[in-house]
Amino acid sequence: MKSNLTPIKKQKRKYYFTIQKKFWFSHMMSFMWLILSIYLSLPWLYDLSDVVTMPGAIFIITGIAYIPGYMSAFLIVSLILDRQPNFKNEFPTESVTLLIAAYNEEKGIYQTLKYVTDQDYTGEIQVIVINNNSSDQTTEEVLRAKKELKANISILHEPNPGKFNALNTGLQYVQTPYVITLDADTLIHPSAVRYLVSRIKSSPEDVCAVAGSMLVRNSRETIWTKIQEWDYFLGIASIKRLQGLYQGTLVAQGAFSLYKTPCVQEVGGWPDAIGEDIVLTWRLLQKEWKVYFEPLAVAFTDAPSTLAHFAKQRSRWARGMVEGLKEIKPWQQPQVYTRYLTGINLLMLYLDLVYTLCWLPGLVLAFFGIHWIVGPMTLLVLPLTFVSYSILYLYQKHYVFRHLNLRIRINKLGFVLFILFYQMIMSPVSLYGYLQEFFKLRRVWK
Repeated sequence: MKSNLTPIKKQKRKYYFTIQKKFWFSHMMSFMWLILSIYLSLPWLYDLSDVVTMPGAIFIITGIAYIPGYMSAFLIVSLILDRQPNFKNEFPTESVTLLIAAYNEEKGIYQTLKYVTDQDYTGEIQVIVINNNSSDQTTEEVLRAKKELKANISILHEPNPGKFNALNTGLQYVQTPYVITLDADTLIHPSAVRYLVSRIKSSPEDVCAVAGSMLVRNSRETIWTKIQEWDYFLGIASIKRLQGLYQGTLVAQGAFSLYKTPCVQEVGGWPDAIGEDIVLTWRLLQKEWKVYFEPLAVAFTDAPSTLAHFAKQRSRWARGMVEGLKEIKPWQQPQVYTRYLTGINLLMLYLDLVYTLCWLPGLVLAFFGIHWIVGPMTLLVLPLTFVSYSILYLYQKHYVFRHLNLRIRINKLGFVLFILFYQMIMSPVSLYGYLQEFFKLRRVWK
């Protein structure tokens, strides 16, 4: 069954900038912004140096202003220059295998499988559910879906805990050229599989994976899910687009991504890591393959509804990033784009440390009229944030949501809290994840 969505209109391009030109032009503009920032911040720098010495002032201001400003400027220019390549064929027919690792997923696995069977993809979709030692009715729900939905669903059993174990068990049974991973509690748009396959079929041969676009399904549940809706819609999506532009999406997330099966097999499948999808992606990039991002391949996930659950998830992501950095250093990446992108991840350890230990205490001092760290100068970062998010909002609204017949929910409170307070939570949580890996604390996948 073909989609009733209208094909994407091909854009006429008057000028063409190569990826290399976009990369260096974005850096040039960002460097100019950095010079201006340093010039404007000199009074702040000298005042703070009277309190913490000049090296200390440079260490603090670089972490909370100079580097974040440079990165924001680079993101803005890159997003302006980004043009998603046209599909060569919006209706591919290659057979694909979809792997779902499931641990105690009886509540949502049937619905997930229902959305898979409702895809408008005309090729064959083989579904393999790997029951990872569940103690509930997950198996029974999968068998019910297989019978009632009349779908090509197989179920395997992997007693060893860990998502990587489950996925590697499923990988042994994949015989199609492409394999898609999907979380058991994630719902995919009716055209999601089609767009993933269309993107990789329209890409150069050295593209080995395509990450889908994740959005929040339960945004109305709590104040925490309201905030995370904007993180997925603006924050994560903007980073994915930036990385996809430079052919080095750093996480083909296990929640919903497509891989070339031989490529995953060549690097040994999913590694024994809490961030198994991060390390796998970096291993693929190290092979000089490329990873793309497809914004039209939309999936909806349930975001953590409590602060405790949120902290556990995001600290796990941060720990997974450190696992990737320990295995493959940024300077070991073969392409200049991925060296830069993974280098940013390395800098995040420093940025989160400075933000947590300096900016947050500085905010407290500012309430008492002491503007050593947080003051009028820090407000200069806000315009860049609003510009980057405005660009992405318009892109999501007019290119993604309009084409997929989706509607952006009105969530003003979540947006305000996301802009003002989100980073205050994220940096300490990420720092906790780094410390977990440093001290080798027990790994918890869920």
